[in-house]
Amino acid sequence: MKKFIFIAAMAFGLLFVACDDDEIVSTTKELSLSIDGLENLGSDYVYEGWIVVNKKPKTTGRFSVDDKGKLSQSTFTVNKADLAVASTFILTIEPASGDDPAPSNVHILAGDFSGTSGNLTIDHGAALGNDFSTVAGSYILATPTDGSNNNENSGIWFLSIESKSPKAGLILPVLPDGWIYEGWVVIDGVAVTTGTFSMNTGVDNFDGFSSTLNDGPPFPGEDFIINAPSGLSFPTDLAGGKTVISIEPVPDNNTKPFLLKPLVGDIPTNAKDHITYSIGKNLNFPTGTVSR
Repeated sequence: MKKFIFIAAMAFGLLFVACDDDEIVSTTKELSLSIDGLENLGSDYVYEGWIVVNKKPKTTGRFSVDDKGKLSQSTFTVNKADLAVASTFILTIEPASGDDPAPSNVHILAGDFSGTSGNLTIDHGAALGNDFSTVAGSYILATPTDGSNNNENSGIWFLSIESKSPKAGLILPVLPDGWIYEGWVVIDGVAVTTGTFSMNTGVDNFDGFSSTLNDGPPFPGEDFIINAPSGLSFPTDLAGGKTVISIEPVPDNNTKPFLLKPLVGDIPTNAKDHITYSIGKNLNFPTGTVSR
């Protein structure tokens, strides 16, 4: 009888230990990401995932992306209970150093969980939250800052003169905190900024290449007359180049357009000044899925 009791007690103890071990293992679970279209942020910034649990963000981990768009890590171990009740996944851009326990304002992708997975897009309300399907753009070549009829193909202004009087050439949604628009031209393969802006009308924040003789029009744009970057010469001829409107994170230390480029267009090789040209849509934004 004593032997039976001893064996039964040992069996119960083993069962108890086994159950206890199972509970320890089951407190965590893997979250998986599959995302296309992200780019290398360099050494100063990283991507960070977050799950929203009871309206509060909780980090799932940080990762980088190489020049081919491959994630340095795609599975992350998180708290199982939190993951089970998480409503939303958010991907942000964060400084590589100084790990803040709260997410930055730069939300690039987000998606709601539906069962065990969710689709990640930029237009989710927890990301940029914008519909870019109706964006449009137009521009003219002109150099109003250095006087009339001088180097007219060496400047670009995002406006339309189809109705004879200048009107806004850009139709773009208002961006949330953490993001700003930036205009660009590509000259001999080099992307050169025309300045950042948040509104479709009004001057942008940059005039470092324009002449100081006259003010430019009250629209985003730039004359390329002075202070040419290394390897380029101003004035120039923008015909045959490209123009781009990008969406940039704030802050941003990159001298090239960010991966979000809602408007991209070739400047005709025979482009003439003071003619309104259009910029095509480019809605090739990153997308992905999150699984739990």
